[in-house]
Amino acid sequence: MKPTMIEVEVLLFARARELTGNAQLKLSLPEGATVKAAAQSLSEKYPVLADFLRCCRLALNEEFASGDELVPANSVLAVIPPVSGG
Repeated sequence: MKPTMIEVEVLLFARARELTGNAQLKLSLPEGATVKAAAQSLSEKYPVLADFLRCCRLALNEEFASGDELVPANSVLAVIPPVSGG
């Protein structure tokens, strides 16, 4: 039996936006997917992001997320690149 799929909105900032040419996109994930699985799926769908995602933080519904958190349907996942200040 095929897993139930959910839709997630992905927001891309700074370099992630430049690499993909998109500020946001949709990602289909199997129900019960984790943030880590979402990042893997994003890397597979957009290989140009694969290396870059290793140095980014991910936020799920406006909260920084750990890799093992579950991604609910209709969530917003944001790719937050490293920042420096001065």
